Amino acid sequence: MLEWLLEPLAFEFMRNALITGILVGVLCPVVGTYLIVQRMALLGDVMAHSVLPGLAIAFFLRVNILFGAFVSGLLSAFLIAWLRSQTRIKVDAVMALIFSSFFALGVLLITLLRNKLDLDSFLFGDILGVTLTDVGRTVVVTLLILSLVKLFYKELLFYTFARDGAEAIGLPVNLIYFGLMAAVTLTIIASMQTVGVVLVVSLLVGPAITAYLFVKELHQMMVLGAIIGVISSISGMYVSYYLNVPSGPSIVLVGFGLFLLAVLFSPNQGILTRPEMVDRSTRIFRQLKDLRRG
Repeated sequence: MLEWLLEPLAFEFMRNALITGILVGVLCPVVGTYLIVQRMALLGDVMAHSVLPGLAIAFFLRVNILFGAFVSGLLSAFLIAWLRSQTRIKVDAVMALIFSSFFALGVLLITLLRNKLDLDSFLFGDILGVTLTDVGRTVVVTLLILSLVKLFYKELLFYTFARDGAEAIGLPVNLIYFGLMAAVTLTIIASMQTVGVVLVVSLLVGPAITAYLFVKELHQMMVLGAIIGVISSISGMYVSYYLNVPSGPSIVLVGFGLFLLAVLFSPNQGILTRPEMVDRSTRIFRQLKDLRRG
């Protein structure tokens, strides 16, 4: 068993991949918790696909593609907020439109600019190609976002559960919104190498909603979500190594498996273990027992 666990660590690319996976496994659920509680989970998917035009333009101009992705992601968040405030269109419709339009623009730009961008690695991830530079960048982004979340936790908490109240007492709600969107964008950029922009929403949302089935407090949801995210990342990497399958989908599917187990067996909200289901099962068992006696 120990040999089975240690064998992948003999390779540098696996060590880099595991470190990055652990960092992303912590970061994504912490940021994703805010999206879940605010019922804005779709926004993570929108912004994940909205970075593609920025990637294409930055690659063509030979500037840092991560900077281009960051600007493009923030631009999509600004457009969503602007359209939401200036029209009667529902936010889900706005997000769906921005999602498809930015993604289409990104694909079009890659074609028109004749970019030799490795689209597959950005869409689906290539964690086995992670370098020490990528690890360092992920460490910086993770520490930065976690530090800001801790520093402004009370303000974010108030904004998340009572935006009107936060605005009434003078909190800069627009600044908080764009700060949160910046955190989401940076998280997506840090996770692109791991699972890609197509699958990153699963890491943003999956561990967080799994934790939601077990705990009620926001900080507890973050901590448990981070633990679940780390377990998903490590387990997915080992599955990828030993079965020779893509790492990104492996991580996502392990996380989904943990979610299904929580749906079934969560102490208070599990389909098979919630009190009314246990009482019903007990009554049926007693009825069957009485029938056998009769």
